[in-house]
Amino acid sequence: MTAAPGMPLRSCLYEGKVMHRRLAPAHRFGYRLFWLLVDLDELDRLDRDIPLLAVNRAGLCSFHERDHGPRDGTPLRPWIEARLAEAGIDIADGTVRLLCLPRILGYAFNPLSIWFCHDGDGRLAAVLYEVANTFGERHCYLFRMDGAPAPHGCAKEFYVSPFTDMATRYAFRLLPPDAAMSLHIRQYADDGAGEPVDVLIATMAGRRVALSGRTLVSALRRYPLVTVKVIAGILWEAGRLWRKGARPRPRPAPPADPVTIVSATPAPARAAA
Repeated sequence: MTAAPGMPLRSCLYEGKVMHRRLAPAHRFGYRLFWLLVDLDELDRLDRDIPLLAVNRAGLCSFHERDHGPRDGTPLRPWIEARLAEAGIDIADGTVRLLCLPRILGYAFNPLSIWFCHDGDGRLAAVLYEVANTFGERHCYLFRMDGAPAPHGCAKEFYVSPFTDMATRYAFRLLPPDAAMSLHIRQYADDGAGEPVDVLIATMAGRRVALSGRTLVSALRRYPLVTVKVIAGILWEAGRLWRKGARPRPRPAPPADPVTIVSATPAPARAAA
């Protein structure tokens, strides 16, 4: 479904902050940045109408379909619809929006991109978390939402931080994009007696900003080289963790299936501090 010319853009910016808090060794950091929320049906219009934003071509700030999904440059909508069909989800002509960092001067690294898939009535049908690590690998977790983003969770299937065990689980609390958006991720392990023990808490939150040439310039001024800042921050914090005594865990091969389809099951209650 192509967006009608003259209609307000559904694509927008979000300005906000990410925070990570590790429990052992104790370690915390936060960074301010901005994201693009791209409606896949508006790509041609964004390329044409938003100064400084290039779609599938070089530019100061750009969005490339080959950075997501199958990463082969093919259109993303057929790919996500096929993944949804594998999970028994049909969104018909509903909207698909992708929250991600843009490329800046041709470079991007997205530790986490989030796909919001809505059915023809506008209900949130599914969410797909696309996770990347610094070893050039990616994996996706797909959750059915059935109209409302209830708390959901799954086992960790993909190696991300070298300093975190694979035998852990994730619990997600999601506020889909509107005037604000947020995601709270709790990573926890079994204490050996069947009780969950928190390992890592990560959050991302932002406020909506209409997308235009002016607001994009403003975001680029406030958060220059944001994608370089992300990868530099990851490496800097890894060095700090090493100095605190954290050591890498063995890295297994990524899952054979690039998408893990998960039932939206809630996590157990938080363990007492």
